[in-house]
Amino acid sequence: MARKRNSTADALIDLVAMLPWWAGCTLALVSYVLLHRVATQDVATSVTTDRVGTMMVQSVWMGLATAGQYFMPILCLVGAVISAFRQHQRKTLLANASGGKAANALDAMSWQEFEILVGEAFGLQGFQVSETGGGGADGGVDLVLRKNGEKFLVQCKQWKAFTVGVTIVRELYGVMAANGATGGFVVTSGRFTDEAKVFAEGRNVTLLDGVALLNLIRQAQAARQVDSKEPVMQAALRPKAVIQPLCPSCSKPMVRRTAKKGGAAGSSFWGCVDFPACRGTRQAN
Repeated sequence: MARKRNSTADALIDLVAMLPWWAGCTLALVSYVLLHRVATQDVATSVTTDRVGTMMVQSVWMGLATAGQYFMPILCLVGAVISAFRQHQRKTLLANASGGKAANALDAMSWQEFEILVGEAFGLQGFQVSETGGGGADGGVDLVLRKNGEKFLVQCKQWKAFTVGVTIVRELYGVMAANGATGGFVVTSGRFTDEAKVFAEGRNVTLLDGVALLNLIRQAQAARQVDSKEPVMQAALRPKAVIQPLCPSCSKPMVRRTAKKGGAAGSSFWGCVDFPACRGTRQAN
């Protein structure tokens, strides 16, 4: 659940904390300089009757600026500290998750840390991630993803001892339809029931358990390490990578195949790497 904002100061801190830490420090400096100018401006010593109102307004602004020249920078710096802490926390979570086993890495996390980790995992995939807090009128959606003009909804369930049932998947699918989302993800550190897997198949809802989530993180980090070592010209000429979807039935990676029989013969589709043990498929764009 998102922290309730009890005041304007809390809202401002939360807003600054969403920015990079250096942006918060810059805002602190800029706000001090601007408010200090207002607080130290000259005030007319002789006032005529027709300018009494103007002088009163000026005095009020100077009073607010006098206090604000210290208050605003402090709030911005607090937000910058929170932003820096969150950045460090994200890096630590990613390092622990990619370096450990699924059970050990995920079960030791709080639900807040799990939600942060999921957001970072999708961020590594090139999505723009927005946190909603979940549990409200949004139907429990925890993250909103945007990429190439499309919107995706994510529901996080950090359940260590329970399986995620079809009810959760149905709820997300309903919220997707109500919000015009292209697709959705349900992510858990536990497992999904067979009924949930069957419902998600063919509905553009992807189910990610703990193993699939960690594989997603490791693949993205490995790809980034390769890209960082690749020459600039070679990277510019290299074809864009195709996003490899996960199987809706078992959450394993999928490979592109070509249908050989039936009315769809010759067309491409995504098939599970574990075929024929798993016959999960997805349509190929």
